[in-house]
Amino acid sequence: MKVFKFGGASVRDADAVRNMCRITLEQGAPPLVVIVSAMGKSTNALEELINLNREGKPWEDSLKSFESFHLDIARSLFEDPNHRIMDKIGNLMDELYEKLNSDHSNFEAYYDRVVCYGELLSTAIVHGYLEAQGIPCTFLDARELIITDNTYREGKVRWLETKKIIGERILRADPSIFITQGFIASNTKGNPVTLGREGSDFTAAIFAYCLEAETVTIWKDVPGILNADPHRWDQTVKYPSLSYAEAAEMTYYGATVIHPKTIRPLAVKKIPLIVKSFMDPVVEGTRIADLHHPALEPAIIFKPDQCLISFQVRDFTFINERKLSMIFHLFEEYNIKINMMQSSAISFSVCIDSPDRKMKVLINSLSGEFDILYNDHLELITIKNYQPELVARLKKGKQILLEQKSRKNYQMLTTTSYSSILA
Repeated sequence: MKVFKFGGASVRDADAVRNMCRITLEQGAPPLVVIVSAMGKSTNALEELINLNREGKPWEDSLKSFESFHLDIARSLFEDPNHRIMDKIGNLMDELYEKLNSDHSNFEAYYDRVVCYGELLSTAIVHGYLEAQGIPCTFLDARELIITDNTYREGKVRWLETKKIIGERILRADPSIFITQGFIASNTKGNPVTLGREGSDFTAAIFAYCLEAETVTIWKDVPGILNADPHRWDQTVKYPSLSYAEAAEMTYYGATVIHPKTIRPLAVKKIPLIVKSFMDPVVEGTRIADLHHPALEPAIIFKPDQCLISFQVRDFTFINERKLSMIFHLFEEYNIKINMMQSSAISFSVCIDSPDRKMKVLINSLSGEFDILYNDHLELITIKNYQPELVARLKKGKQILLEQKSRKNYQMLTTTSYSSILA
């Protein structure tokens, strides 16, 4: 059993779908689980629909554009204009219209009810196309297979239940190419829950863990894992292999090639993860496994859209364990990830992803205890296995608000302008 995962770029149009299906047939063989993301920027389009509806603005034209995008791909793939996939798309769009019109007082649950239709449409089209080519394959709804808790938009997997269901639905079935969705799941009540933005990689790891797969291959628009974003750095190199630990740290610090939750379930079962290019599938990619390797090229990770929050005591007492416990408790309660932190005698500072409504709620909750300042529009730069000359090059001309280094890693939070707001 192998697991393939194809992201949105690999199914962004009809030609991409044909290429994805060709790779599936040439590089894999039944039994094979194929995880497919929403097509192109479909998730962004659905988020736009959600926000328009929530703000009371017209959204019907945007919904029509969303439908036309998928119909155009289907018409390019299927010669028969009356192929049943057209009815399938129509039925899914009717469901989507109903979900958009549903109650959104619980916004997190509403978001998950709506946004899953990107994956449902893409897998319906891919499944239909494979069948039209005479290739036996089985469609699976991931919402029936992956069970989570009630944490909408970042569901926590209930592993025992999920493993039992996946085993019954796949291992007991005849060997096949199984087509299913990334990113989506459901809670014990059957309500849709998503696994976190860009969570299709994690879906692949869940299936691999539950099936004790031989390998997982993630097909990307890059030849493997590079040591930096080629759009930001002109001297990139590809890692031929990485240990689970190195890969996990890179994702933690913001490397976007792999979703951060992907590594752990694979490492537990010692299942290798391969990152390859769907544009050149015969080229060797990067293999992540339980291995040791010599010193690596420094990895440079750029994480934009960051916010720095500083909590300052008012009475000149110190930032002690009680105050830190109060802060950390609320970060956990509001499910806000800390990317970097630093403490001084009377102040505690954290770097998080760009501010959203959860951050405003957190600030309001702590403003009675602390003076709170924050800066946004920042960038966090992390260098793993850093070298002094590389640090000096990256620091040049930058205003640094926060800086840290350890034996192997260096981080700096930078901005070109400085503004602070007292909460």
